Amino acid sequence: MIDELPPADTYRALAETGDSALVDVRTRAEWTFTGIPDVGATGRDLLMVEWVSFPSMAPNPRFMTDLVEAAGGELPGRLFFICRSGARSMAAAQLVAAEAMQRGERRHCTNVAEGFEGDLDAEGHRGRMNGWKVAALPWRQS
Repeated sequence: MIDELPPADTYRALAETGDSALVDVRTRAEWTFTGIPDVGATGRDLLMVEWVSFPSMAPNPRFMTDLVEAAGGELPGRLFFICRSGARSMAAAQLVAAEAMQRGERRHCTNVAEGFEGDLDAEGHRGRMNGWKVAALPWRQS
């Protein structure tokens, strides 16, 4: 089972959990055009690994390999997963938790509810109702 936390609680938990990292599973295009979470003040790593690739949105067959490589060869005990709105990150968290269970490893996987940009509002726009950016958590753009 995967638990979920809203963005502000995620940021706090990330800062308080020594063996942890935030995994951003959005596409390179999203990282470039909408920004990325800035977790530098927490002392934890931001691992950027695409769950799907833009523009085809085809699943990344190397996701687990890429994730382990991004983590420097070994995954932290607790991983927080974020995407645009929380759907892709939940799928990624479920995969990582299942892989850990198969290996007999203990890995706590948490999905960031609302994601980086949040839900669509009545006008069909993100970034206005909820999510990492709306919670005024640190983020940056290239």
